[in-house]
Amino acid sequence: MNLTEALIPIFTYLLPILFFLYMGLDVLLRNTKSSEHRLVSVMIGLYFLLFLEEFIRYQLPIAYSGVLAAKWFGSVGILIPGIGVHVLSKFARLDRRMPKYIYPYVFYIPVIVVLINLFSKERIISTALFNQVGVWKMPILDKPYFITITVSLVVSALFLLMIARGKSNASTVERKAIYNVLSRGASLVLIWTALTGYLDFGDALPPYPYIYAGLIWCFALRLAMIKFDFLNFIDKKYEKLFNLNPAAILLLDQHGRMKEVNPSAKQLFQLMKLKHVTFYDLVGEAAKDHIQSRKAISDFETTICTEEKRIDVLIDGDYVWVDNEPHVILIIRDITAQKENQQVITFMAYHDPLTLLPNRRFFYEKLEEAIQDARVRQQQLALIIVDLDLFKETNDTYGHKVGDEILQHAARLINESAAQQGVAARFGGDEFVFFLNEISSVEFVRDKLNQLQQTFIQDVFMHEGAAIPIGLSLGVSFFPSDGDDVDTLLNSADKAMYEVKRKGRTTGRT
Repeated sequence: MNLTEALIPIFTYLLPILFFLYMGLDVLLRNTKSSEHRLVSVMIGLYFLLFLEEFIRYQLPIAYSGVLAAKWFGSVGILIPGIGVHVLSKFARLDRRMPKYIYPYVFYIPVIVVLINLFSKERIISTALFNQVGVWKMPILDKPYFITITVSLVVSALFLLMIARGKSNASTVERKAIYNVLSRGASLVLIWTALTGYLDFGDALPPYPYIYAGLIWCFALRLAMIKFDFLNFIDKKYEKLFNLNPAAILLLDQHGRMKEVNPSAKQLFQLMKLKHVTFYDLVGEAAKDHIQSRKAISDFETTICTEEKRIDVLIDGDYVWVDNEPHVILIIRDITAQKENQQVITFMAYHDPLTLLPNRRFFYEKLEEAIQDARVRQQQLALIIVDLDLFKETNDTYGHKVGDEILQHAARLINESAAQQGVAARFGGDEFVFFLNEISSVEFVRDKLNQLQQTFIQDVFMHEGAAIPIGLSLGVSFFPSDGDDVDTLLNSADKAMYEVKRKGRTTGRT
């Protein structure tokens, strides 16, 4: 045996065998739960068996060729079309229209023929006659041989019809592109089978050269799978989820470098301007230490700071290995608007919407705290109720819009008077209240109220160039002399204010 004869089986049989072995395992392991993956891996496995049979037959004397071709080669070859049609029917979704009593059994009718062939003494699906032509043990091209070739061509034509039907029903560009690849592959298979099956090339080609169409078909499947994720739509779905997800998704290495980011992350962090910035540069030390310590990442709230803005975010994530290196994948939701809305809601729950002063609820809480502090420190506290004189008449004369503006004007002046020494609030209507803690004397409070009245006189409210005077009626109560709790102090100040109104004076009781 010379070198050429030794290399012939390697290139004609062993390399295709290894190719089909790799293809079958690769397809199967991509998604072992997918029926399409399992079916294609079985079909590739059948091509593997065809080439294995031919390799073994090449090594054995010609006397064994008849039985190997009839029982092994013929049986495997007749199973391939059924599996192939089953695969395409699932991919083209034709299986959904088949009755349950037919699907999938109709695709495995050839198994009956295989069983008959295995247990029959007659060779009904393959020739039994072979001649030695050079290094090859060539089959005699008799009737069973040409029947096999014709059936193969019919099946290839059926493949093309199913692919065309699937392409016409395809709803996405990706699926149509997949069908284009499969259509070209099936067309080449049909041409190759017709040429090498019906024409006699002598010893220029190995026996049964049409089986090399399997390499073309499997290559087409492989090309479609790589280029368009055919038979791997679970990855395609996750890729689309990654790209379309409104939440920012980042894959970070152990140094915080951003290895993968989805479009939402680019938009959120404006990463085009942050190419040389790590994720840890954007977050505080607490978030960095949390991630580097590999603690659980669930609803972790932090703030991300860029050159242009601060973003409040909520982070979920997990730790993964990519390319044998530790990484962390993060899903980041921008909650800045929610936090701002929550702050507004919280603020409005404790403040008057018109004047933005604290409301009755908030004032009660602060006054209670001030009383407790004054009691501990044994200090005095003054509570002042303010009522705007003749506000109803002013409101009726100038309208509610002007009335609201007067209330806002009064609220600003009262709040400035109480600033840094107490809290002012609006109780409703034209009634305001504020307290002053750590007062030194009654005279101090009188001076404070006189200053407030002078402020209203000097900072007059103007409407359309005309001044609208705002009169005040003030009532004062003191802790602890007039009461040692909130309600008592308010009642005492309220009585003092109405006493002032009754007498028509603008000074409060002390």
